[in-house]
Amino acid sequence: MNPDPRPVISEDYRHLQQALHKSSNYGTASLQYGAEVRRLLLEDAARSLSDYGAGRQNLRRALSVFPDLSVDYYPYDPAFPEYGPPRPADLVCCIDVLEHIEPDFLDNVLDELKAITVRRGFFTIHTGPAVKHLADGRNAHLIQKPSSWWLPRLCERFEIEALRKTPGGFLVIVTPRLT
Repeated sequence: MNPDPRPVISEDYRHLQQALHKSSNYGTASLQYGAEVRRLLLEDAARSLSDYGAGRQNLRRALSVFPDLSVDYYPYDPAFPEYGPPRPADLVCCIDVLEHIEPDFLDNVLDELKAITVRRGFFTIHTGPAVKHLADGRNAHLIQKPSSWWLPRLCERFEIEALRKTPGGFLVIVTPRLT
């Protein structure tokens, strides 16, 4: 069952995202973070990973090269309803997803991320325009805001353990706020 039943995507946008995911080079950002995610899983002796916005599960592919890693993998993506609802996990990864969220649903998504993050979250956010465009002509990055815009929204729900600039944006490692 969805831990937070508030909507996280409109039906029209779900269809636009499903169309974009048909491209083999869409949703590949998680491939570059396999080693870093592995490190976090091992540091925490994490037994579960929720891949929020999993797309075609490229993070799972990136982690499969590490034979020493045994973790329950829970993909979630509203463009792939067959994955089912988001599931709580020791580590929640949300890689190159938040900038794609419809602005009216961002708070719902952030609240859902908080609800499923048991120990830590690993979130990457691109802050500028995407190369890709939606079928309706909009840039695929619906939210193009600097880290100074994102951080207060994240800090309402999480404690920031680490913050690092990345090409085109930033990443954070977070823990859920207890209050």
